[in-house]
Amino acid sequence: MNESNRFIEEFCNEAEELLAGIEDAVLDIEDNPEDQETINRLFRAMHTIKGSGAMFGFDAISEFTHHVETTLDKVRSGEIPVSKTLIDLILVSRDRITAMLAEANGGPAVDPQDGENIIALLKALLDPDGSAPAPAPEPSPLETAPAAQTVAQKVPEAEKEVPKGETVYRVRLEPEPEIFSSGMDPVMLLYDLSDMGECSIVVQTDKIPDLETLSPESCYFSWDVFLTTSKGFNAVRDVFIFVENDCKISIETIDSQAVPANQAPVQSVGEILVARGDVDKDALEEKVVEHKKIGEVLVESGVVSKEKVKSALKEQKIISKAHKSSVASTVRVPSDRLDKLINLVGELVITQARLTEVSSSREDSELGESVEEIERLTAELRDSVLNIRMMPIGTTFNKFRRLVRDLSSQLNKEIELVTKGAETELDKTVLERLDDPLVHLIRNSIDHGVEPPDVRKENGKPEKGTIVLAASHKGTNVVITIEDDGKGLDVDVLRRKAIEKGLIAEGAELSDRKIFAQIFAPGFSTSKEVTNVSGRGVGMDVVKKTIESLRGRIDIDSTPGQGTKITLNLPLTLAIINGLLVKIEDDFFVLPLMSVEECVEIRSKEIETINGRNILNVRGDMVPYIRLRDRFLMGDRRPEMEHIVIVDVNDSRIGFVVDHVIGGHQTVIKPLGPAFREVKDISGATILGDGTVALILDTNVLLESA
Repeated sequence: MNESNRFIEEFCNEAEELLAGIEDAVLDIEDNPEDQETINRLFRAMHTIKGSGAMFGFDAISEFTHHVETTLDKVRSGEIPVSKTLIDLILVSRDRITAMLAEANGGPAVDPQDGENIIALLKALLDPDGSAPAPAPEPSPLETAPAAQTVAQKVPEAEKEVPKGETVYRVRLEPEPEIFSSGMDPVMLLYDLSDMGECSIVVQTDKIPDLETLSPESCYFSWDVFLTTSKGFNAVRDVFIFVENDCKISIETIDSQAVPANQAPVQSVGEILVARGDVDKDALEEKVVEHKKIGEVLVESGVVSKEKVKSALKEQKIISKAHKSSVASTVRVPSDRLDKLINLVGELVITQARLTEVSSSREDSELGESVEEIERLTAELRDSVLNIRMMPIGTTFNKFRRLVRDLSSQLNKEIELVTKGAETELDKTVLERLDDPLVHLIRNSIDHGVEPPDVRKENGKPEKGTIVLAASHKGTNVVITIEDDGKGLDVDVLRRKAIEKGLIAEGAELSDRKIFAQIFAPGFSTSKEVTNVSGRGVGMDVVKKTIESLRGRIDIDSTPGQGTKITLNLPLTLAIINGLLVKIEDDFFVLPLMSVEECVEIRSKEIETINGRNILNVRGDMVPYIRLRDRFLMGDRRPEMEHIVIVDVNDSRIGFVVDHVIGGHQTVIKPLGPAFREVKDISGATILGDGTVALILDTNVLLESA
């Protein structure tokens, strides 16, 4: 690639990043029109796109963006108020720039008239009376060069940032007074945190009572901890895994190195106290009018304790220090290079397993020590490379704010999108394939779930509906929930529709959850009419297939009149998984370890058949099982002692009968070739240390087909 093409590619990447940020900024401004900093940030983003576009020959983009920038300059100076019309125009302009950028990269052509119409509306907004002068001429590339110099310094949100520095976390630990009675000393938790990196601790003593009422067996302290560490969010959270029920714990990221230092001014002490919930905003504003040293004033007036102000000052100092060193903390890495690196690491893991196998068969202590060291280094390299591909799910969540805004307006509904757990990390490949399923589920919640304002008011609900999009880690999985406070699912309507479609028998007795699951059947829809939003019965079956292709599962729970909750359970990564290696005859198979609950030994004579189904009594719980030997037609030479691996599939326990359980196995997933496209029970393969191929079982498909 020559130098010119490299810089053009840099511009396209930067423009995509800026356009994603522009949409977020516009929606933030709509929620808070007085947010001058966000308005300035929006203006700077448009200015950078305009200047860089002119510098690299994207003249049409630069010319169009100039009109948007002129409008934003008037907004910034207060000459034009923030209104719904303005917000709509900026969003449409952002979409126009995106389409023009796609056209410049070989995408479909855009209609010039659409651009002229947007420019005319922008001019009308600038000059309602038609008396304003024409916009200033475009600046020369020399004038815009300083803005364009940042092209190679930023990392697009769509690509993984490789942190060179560390992250700063604010941890607030507030134990229950009775925590000592459980045998736990909270100071030990502070020691664990200090082992993870640079740690500053501020103790809060404002809840210590008078001596007359003080109990020596109670804990009255709480702590604000500022931890600078290279460990991830989950590692910090795991410190408190055994005391979650005995403490109030808050863990927040207070510094993001992806934000340039010159665009992220350090908050004042007052702003930090308000953000942490220590001070009411109105009380703060009242004091700010009269005084400058707000910390001293708040303490003297009794609004906040001295320790909380000390904690806020410490946080301000840490953030200031972090921002000074964050300018060059990221690099841009093309995703195809990461994919190649993942493949190479996978091959290295396989080779290391083979080396371990050879070493174990030889009595050579020096060889054994070297192999153990290689095994340790390979494991660290594997974890590091997989972490590089991890991206915060918030980058995906932010895309849906625009979707909710536009679609709710189209349907004359008032809906607020609330996101939680944006810092939860997930493999980039999984995130990319989640876009379409999440879009469909959110559209369904808007269209079918949340009622119109007048209906909600009649039912005693707030006129504005809420959709909560949340993510969290659960073991080696990520759980994503989409929950609305709408009308919920009507079990009777779903049952009738399923009977009409022939999906269930007339007199079948099914649980509500089984009936809810019918909406995933192809062609299933309860809409009475077809609209451009829904009604064709196409979508939910595709959502389920996509989630299952990611080795995940989807569940629905709903309460009539209160809302619906859809839960997606997904693996952290698709490249390397923890598996349980089992054996049937001379063949090896792998079951995903995340769904395995336990293994049970059973003799052949103990197996009984009830009503044609294989049933096992496990401590009073009747568990159906599938004999994989019979399923795969592998003969009837069963060993005297068999093993049943009990797994959790779609909230149902089911067993898989195998000859032997070998143990845990780091499984490097290899796709099956096109010749095995029709094999449904197998989701992939892996290579064992001795070169043997083991097939990875798809438990969801096995359950359905059996």
